[in-house]
Amino acid sequence: MPLTATLSALPAGMLFALVTSITPGPNNTMLLASGVNFGFRRTLPHMLGISSGVMMLMLSVGIGLGEAFSRLPVLYPVLESASVAYLLYLAWKIGTSDEIRLRSGTPRPMRFHEAAAFQWVNPKAWMMVLTAATTVHVSANFGLNACLMSVVFYVVGLPCICLWAAFGTGVRRFLSSPLRLRAFNVTMALSLVASLYPLAASLLRPLLLR
Repeated sequence: MPLTATLSALPAGMLFALVTSITPGPNNTMLLASGVNFGFRRTLPHMLGISSGVMMLMLSVGIGLGEAFSRLPVLYPVLESASVAYLLYLAWKIGTSDEIRLRSGTPRPMRFHEAAAFQWVNPKAWMMVLTAATTVHVSANFGLNACLMSVVFYVVGLPCICLWAAFGTGVRRFLSSPLRLRAFNVTMALSLVASLYPLAASLLRPLLLR
């Protein structure tokens, strides 16, 4: 593909990364909650983990993971089921505590490696990378295209998700009351569950049609 064609496709790739990164989803919902509960600085590893995880997911699709999904369609419902189960677990942990506790013990924000690993069961992250790999053609070479889009997702996406954590930090003082904080966490948990509706509907549809 000529350089001019590549450069002309780059704005489309950046716009796609912007829209998909800044709109609501599991990552941004959890960042908003983490900003409220822990502040921006302590949420920074969570943000960097998200961006790095999406980048690694995009690279994995480029080196053949996307082909594996096309050859083995059964992988889709397996991934979707795992995504629903884990996100419901996170929603329950957020909604049933005064502060976010990922495990028993002292409340803490999600760590870098946890946020990066979460992208492998994040349905929105999969939608982003698979759509980018098949519809955004920054390069004619599939692998190179994935590499370029992984960089685009990191450079464009990181500032977008930072806004969610920053907003949560900004309203932290208002939510200093335990009652308000509990109500906020319950709202975030319900939002996380609501984001699963399209995925859950696709899993249940074959059973309802029998």
